[in-house]
Amino acid sequence: MSDTPLGILDLVPIPSGATAADALRDSIDLARRAEEFGYARYWFAEHHLNPGVAGTSPAVVLALAAAATSTIRLGSGALQLGHRTALSSVEEFGLIDALYPGRLDLGLGRSGGRPPARPGGPAPTTTPVVDGRTPNGLRIPPRFSFEHLLGSPRFALHQRLLRQPNAEPQEYGEQVADVLALLRGTYRSDDGVEAHAVPGEGADVQVWILGSSGGTSAQVAGRNGLRFAANYHVSPATVLEAAEGYRAGFEPSDDLAKPYVGVSADVVVAEDDATARELATGYGLWVRGIRSAEGAIPFPTPDEARAHVWTDADRALVADRVETQFVGSPARVADQLEQLQEATEADELIVTTITHDHADRVRSYRLLAEEWSRR
Repeated sequence: MSDTPLGILDLVPIPSGATAADALRDSIDLARRAEEFGYARYWFAEHHLNPGVAGTSPAVVLALAAAATSTIRLGSGALQLGHRTALSSVEEFGLIDALYPGRLDLGLGRSGGRPPARPGGPAPTTTPVVDGRTPNGLRIPPRFSFEHLLGSPRFALHQRLLRQPNAEPQEYGEQVADVLALLRGTYRSDDGVEAHAVPGEGADVQVWILGSSGGTSAQVAGRNGLRFAANYHVSPATVLEAAEGYRAGFEPSDDLAKPYVGVSADVVVAEDDATARELATGYGLWVRGIRSAEGAIPFPTPDEARAHVWTDADRALVADRVETQFVGSPARVADQLEQLQEATEADELIVTTITHDHADRVRSYRLLAEEWSRR
């Protein structure tokens, strides 16, 4: 599996007792370390109104990371197009590409505060899932429903603060088409007027689509011949349908002759399984904040997490995420990543790691890179 590239997705988490500035400094340091460790790319996520996440503006942290590194690819995982325009996205990345050409990935997401909502269970896939497992043993849990978040006051506030009054987001497929046209210099309005993004037009960026199911995002990625990232760490129940839906609808483009799939996973690596489990203790409580509409909390210490009194409802809220997190020694986690790659036929894997202490996060990525390079 050593020929399967590894990348990193960074949410810029804020540990309890730290500040956003601390988190940003740690993330820039981690990007430098990731380059030294041999990771293929380093992505920043976009999240808003989360007390425990400082990654609100991927373009800003990308520029900072680009200045601190030399060769590693840097990108967004992903820009939330629901509250952006195609032009603003292209101009932001064009500006960074002007200074650091050929190193940027423009990852586009469909969300703009709206949790994914789709009736029914996961779509049928060619890979059989029996008792929650693929033939090679990868865990595919029951689908999590986000319906309870749609009516939450925080969701409504999210929409209000991220959009201009009475503004309606552009249809996703049209918006992606506009991004591609602006990058290529072929944009024309409905009445034939040209628009040229400067900087942006001709920027040497890889465009990715990120998605959690085989629906709109996978279909848009496929018909435009773009690279696609499926989120096992966000929606493990639908990773198979996401990858298969994208491949089924793929049409070759000038940029990509055949489908290219990245798959994400949440991991924590330490010298031994027991230490890794201790470092990952806060993960369930952190996910609970997201899933209960409170927003991601500052990442707790193991002792802070153990002090939480869990209810059955709490456990049900985070079960799919906790049981699909890869936690353990380098060999154990690398085995699980190989299992994920085999089940999804991923061309690349993207890992995200959150621990309370920065040194533990750096060590986790180092140990994994060393193990992966031996395989």
